[in-house]
Amino acid sequence: QVQLVESGGGLVQAGGSLRLSCAASGRTFSRYVMGWFRQAPGKEREFVATISWRGGSTDYADSVKGRFTISRDNAKNTVYLQMTSLKPEDTAVFYCAAGSSMTNRWSNYNYWGQGTQVTVSS
Repeated sequence: QVQLVESGGGLVQAGGSLRLSCAASGRTFSRYVMGWFRQAPGKEREFVATISWRGGSTDYADSVKGRFTISRDNAKNTVYLQMTSLKPEDTAVFYCAAGSSMTNRWSNYNYWGQGTQVTVSS
């Protein structure tokens, strides 16, 4: 089992950058595929990015390609989401999740953090 805690959210102006972190507990972090999802008010949770066990493979939602970068440091049990060129439509609660396969389906991830709010002002 793994517990996840996100941090790094906040208020930023359009065009700005933020880096989200997700710290995981437990010794098995490197065995999990990690993902980032987000949920805006009144909308369904949507996929943002995912990264393989060792970080060699990544995948992104079309809406964030070229702007967001997912990475991980298995020695620190942490996954990151570097966000640049932020837009007001990126405003959402961002969640990290751990699962067994790289997928954009949130139901395939077994463990979730509590979320961190990202607000982008215009």
